[in-house]
Amino acid sequence: MKPFIICATIAFCSASLKAQCGATEKNTAPRIACDAAEDLGELLTASDHGVPRQLLDKASCVIVVPNLKKGGFLLGGEYGRGLFSCRRESGVGWSAPGFVKVMGGKFGLLIGGAEADVVMLVMNKDGMTHLLSDKFQLGGEASAAAGPIGRNVSALTDAEMHAEILPYSRQRGIFGGLDLSGSAVTQDGDAIYEAYGAHLQNKDIILGDVHVPQAGLPFTKALGSFSSRK
Repeated sequence: MKPFIICATIAFCSASLKAQCGATEKNTAPRIACDAAEDLGELLTASDHGVPRQLLDKASCVIVVPNLKKGGFLLGGEYGRGLFSCRRESGVGWSAPGFVKVMGGKFGLLIGGAEADVVMLVMNKDGMTHLLSDKFQLGGEASAAAGPIGRNVSALTDAEMHAEILPYSRQRGIFGGLDLSGSAVTQDGDAIYEAYGAHLQNKDIILGDVHVPQAGLPFTKALGSFSSRK
């Protein structure tokens, strides 16, 4: 019964997403949120090749960067734009989303210059602290290890067990962990202003009592449907 309920929920969410997103212009805050919600669903429901649900349930925050690109530029030298949400202090529900850019790094496992959809699980408070800063480096200030895939996570390496952030990717239908060492994650002020109509900081959004804007609803609804409790 449970798999049926999950599948029905995914189907409903997909239809709802299409209705909400419509022909939203690419690289705008609403489009980033819509693409992120769709990518999140596909990465979490990829049978034995997706993001382990056990790790999602333990994660403090979830970052999604749709269409991250290697060897090219999307906007003004950016490699990718995405958004994230963190669990509320009570452990139940998710915060309004913050917006980020990902730049530089070696993007291990990406094929040629093709785009990849990326999900990063922030596993502890130290990782969350870095995420809420103006800028941090994966593999530098924040320890990162390519996330394990599949349902069985008992064979995690010591590095993965202690990593603050676990990145995953989907490229050309292939799912796997992703090496983003050296990549800089920075606050996306333009997307924040577009979504909230104010010059806010990610830390104020995540830690404050900020309501989810219309532009962020597809993402927070999708996230809540997969893991609403800690």
